[in-house]
Amino acid sequence: MNGKQKSPESITLDAVAATLRRYSGIYRYLKPRYQTVMLQSLQDVWSGPHERILDVGGGTGVIAQCLAEHFPTDKVTAIDVADRFHPDLSVDHKVYNGQVIPFADQSFDAVTMNNVLHHVPRAGRTALLREIARVSRGPLYIKDHLPLGALDNARLAALDFIGNVPFGGMVQAEYLPMEEWQKLADDTGFKIREMRGGEYRSGPFAMVFPNRLEITMRWDRS
Repeated sequence: MNGKQKSPESITLDAVAATLRRYSGIYRYLKPRYQTVMLQSLQDVWSGPHERILDVGGGTGVIAQCLAEHFPTDKVTAIDVADRFHPDLSVDHKVYNGQVIPFADQSFDAVTMNNVLHHVPRAGRTALLREIARVSRGPLYIKDHLPLGALDNARLAALDFIGNVPFGGMVQAEYLPMEEWQKLADDTGFKIREMRGGEYRSGPFAMVFPNRLEITMRWDRS
């Protein structure tokens, strides 16, 4: 099916769970609230349709798979520095060296990075974003975090440990306050056009880990 025919209403808890449980049995019992809210927040800032999407830092590849199945796009490709990709993905995926994205200039209509940039060492962030600008002709969508101080950094480190260790993901991180996000955008030829939060957590868990820590942005080419 042509990706442009996909309905945005397809990003529901049950629909995302149906995609994810094909790759991890845990989602037969655990509802993927976090992933669903993340995809819904991305939908809120989406300016597509985009025919070709690159997912940088794709991890196991399951979020790229969700993009392919639930967003108006025709082709999604995921890349990461480690091969943790699920063997049954239908999306293209490959390992790269973390510095040079192995595609020609303007190969993609948009790029996504989902909870990735805080794991990239500060010294390499500008170069990576410039590589992203090189291979894409359109916007960059970023889901990441927005700390307000040392306590928030500790909260986020705990969240990364909880969320990444079971899947073999990276734990080491340096989180970006708003001024760093803005400077990175300015230095790499982007403008931050849209920003959204989301109700990722509820009850006592949301009190310990406030939802304001989560941010989704669309960066347009300046």
